[in-house]
This record gives sequence, structure tokens and C-alpha cells, in this order.
Amino acid sequence: MLEEFRQTLADGLQPWSRSVQFWVRAADIYTGCKVCQIRAGLVKDVEVREAMWERQHELAADKMYSLCSELGGLFLKAAQILGKPDLAPAAWVKKLVTLCDKAPATRIEVVKQIIEKELCRGFDDVFERFDEEPVGSASIAQVHRARLRSSQTYVAVKVQHPGVEYLMQVDIHNLQAFVLFLQKTDINFDLFSLTKEVEKQIGYEFDFLREANAMERIRNSLTSNNKKPPVFIPRVIQDMVTRDVLVMEFIEGTPIMNLGNEIAKRGIDPGGKIASMAKQKILQNLTLAYGQMILRDGFFHADPHPGNILVCKGSEVALLDYGQVKELPESLRLGYANLVLAMADNNFSRAVESYKELGICTVRNCSDGEVELLKLSSRMFDTRMPPGVTILSPFSEESSLNKIAVQSFPEELYSVLRTIQLLRGLSVGLGINYSCAEQWRPIAEEALFKAGRLKGRDMTSRRRGIFSRIFRRGRD
Repeated sequence: MLEEFRQTLADGLQPWSRSVQFWVRAADIYTGCKVCQIRAGLVKDVEVREAMWERQHELAADKMYSLCSELGGLFLKAAQILGKPDLAPAAWVKKLVTLCDKAPATRIEVVKQIIEKELCRGFDDVFERFDEEPVGSASIAQVHRARLRSSQTYVAVKVQHPGVEYLMQVDIHNLQAFVLFLQKTDINFDLFSLTKEVEKQIGYEFDFLREANAMERIRNSLTSNNKKPPVFIPRVIQDMVTRDVLVMEFIEGTPIMNLGNEIAKRGIDPGGKIASMAKQKILQNLTLAYGQMILRDGFFHADPHPGNILVCKGSEVALLDYGQVKELPESLRLGYANLVLAMADNNFSRAVESYKELGICTVRNCSDGEVELLKLSSRMFDTRMPPGVTILSPFSEESSLNKIAVQSFPEELYSVLRTIQLLRGLSVGLGINYSCAEQWRPIAEEALFKAGRLKGRDMTSRRRGIFSRIFRRGRD
């Protein structure tokens, strides 16, 4: 009786404990960065300033790693976003990238109980073999490799961590309060709307029935619209899906974050022509798949972080985890298609028109407003990095957000923004600088043509043969 009371008390205090830990650690990291910013601003020597920031980044990276790894939950997802080589300093990337699939695993006894309860069958009646060590454990669920007794086929079994959903909601509310503070002090961007969309998407991730339907819908679309699908998508095992358990085809492959090591292991020069061609093929297939999902279907996988991408035999790509998917309203799909053309053509007036259509409200703080607006569009919605730039930080002095303040940003467009940012992180990691807007131009034109907003003679990609030339500048 006493033990039950203690456990109940501990469970009741856990949300308060998490909140206190978050705010203490977040305040420490933020204060350290602001103090360094002030001190560095008083130093004239560039090399000394850079050394000061390098030390600060290493210190902050250790603190951020501790926050994300020890609190887990939503903060593991934050690590996936912040641990991108185009967004965060190298010290942050080095630490945070190791957190993919590193969440604490649920005990195997509990996993078996959940499976039996959800599938209404005996565990040994379903599986001939079940690897007790999970292939990966993320913030919401863990995945085990197993072999079905009935068909003798290998499958991936995704099992939800019990009790996580409520804590994730606590985390998101703390994060929302923090970004409201950042909006007032440091960033001229409507971050709060983005966190509202995150809150909505996280709620969806706890429903594996929804995930299974999304996986089948996207796989069927990519299969029916291509001679060969640009990415592999696991097949769902029928009658083995519930809200908390999802059984699907097991796909063998190398996590894309380990691609460099795998190439070197095979005796191939990671910087040579063969490796470069393989990387270009991987990125081209991923980008094509996302262009078709977003611009043609308006329904897409919205979580392409490195832990969800496998490189299979022949440099083929598998895209995993459909917990985060997004369906765009027709107006946003076509508005974004219009913005893609604006970016591909460097068309200032079209960019302004697209912003109005998408409902992105901005305030200009400079004389060359249209130029900066197009530049901001490319920073947010294209993968190409500017010449000589390796990190696109919203805090930097050169950030377009210092010249164009984004006062309101549609929540439903956040998933597109996040997807582009993750694709850019992958391209930087692979050493390929390219424009997804240029590759997507034919798909965007087709979408606008079918909607009656573009005439055949205006479809420039067909005349120029752009699609076949997209990656020729990949080493720029």
C-alpha cells in the first residue's frame, strides 16, 4: 500500500520535475550564449572572437546533449532538428547527431505484455523469433526485428512506450513558453505557430493505425505514379496493427548517417567519383519522392531525419517511420508550388505573390525588401546553401530575419519548412549543394497547370530539360 502511494506521488510530481529541469537548463544554455555574444562584440580580432564562440559552442553542446538525453521525450526530437550541419555549430552537430534512436528502451517483459494485449494472441503463437534488443528506440516507440511463425518472414515490430504521451504534452507546453520568449528577444519569426503544429503532429504520432494508413497511401501513390518508386516504403502486415503496435516488412539497409563508414569499409574512397555518384543518386531519389509527395499529392512524410533513412543495396533508399505525415490544403499546395517557381526563377514579384497566397505575413526593415524576401524564401524553403556559407543560423547578423520579420506563419506550412530543413541537413552531410526548387520545378509546373493556373507555353522546365541537369552543379 505504501509502495503504491509512493509510486502515485512520484508519477504526480514527474511533470513538475521535468518542467523545473527544462527551465533551469534552458536558461543556463541561453544565458551562456548571450554572455558570449556580448563579450565577443567587444573584441575586434576576428580569430579571437571565433575562438571564444568555439569554446562556448562546445560548452553549450555538452549541456544541450545532457538536456535532450536525460529528459528524452520531445527533446530527442529537438535534437534531431538542432543536430543538422547547416543549422547548428559543428560542436552541436557532433554531440546531438548521436541521439538518433537512443531513447531509453522499454523492458522486454513489458513489450511482450503490450503485444499480447494489443494483438489478442499469445506472443509465441505469433513470433518464431523475436530479437529482445531493439533495432532502435526513439522518443515515442521502439522497434524490434522478429520472424513471423505463420509466414517465416522477417518483420519490424514497432511498440509504443507506455506513459510517454502525457509527458510529451508537458514538454511541448514548456517549449511553447520558451519560444514566445525568444520571439520577443531574439528571433523575428512566428515560432509559436510552429510549436502549435508540432503539438498537433505529436498527438498523431501516438496512433499507429493512422501511421499504417499513411504508409500504405504514400507507398501506393509513389508506386502507381513511377515506373520504379524513388524510395522503398515498408509494407504493413495486415491484421497486426493497433493504436500501440505496428508490424511491418523489415527492410535491410545502412542508416544514412553511417554511410561514410560503410563506403570506407568496402574499400571505396569516400571522396571519390564512385562515392559521389552514389550520394547524388541517394539525394536525387529522396528529393524526387518529396517533390511528388508535397507538390503532386499534398500528402507527405514529414520527418526525414537521418534515423528514418536507410541506404539499401545499389544505393537505393528506404524511408521509414510515418508517424509524422501532413496533408496540405489545396490552397497551400498550389501556393507553395508557386513559391517553388519563384525560387527556381529568382522571380521577386512571384515570391511576394506567393507569400500573400500562403498567408505568410512579413514586415520589411530594409530598402531592398523584395530581394531580401526572395533570399528569406530560399533560406526557409530551398536546400541550396549560399556560396561560402556552411551554417544558416537565425541568430547570425547576416540572417534575413534581421531585415524581414515574419509576424505570422501558417501552422500547416511548418511541416514543409521542417522537411526542407532536414533535406538540406542531409545534403550538407553528404557534401552536395543543390536546389530542391530546381528539381521540383517540373512537378510544381504540372500542379499549377492542372489547376488551370499555368499555360502549356509557360512550362519552362519542358523546354529547357531542367530535370535532367539538376545535380550537375552538385559539387558547387
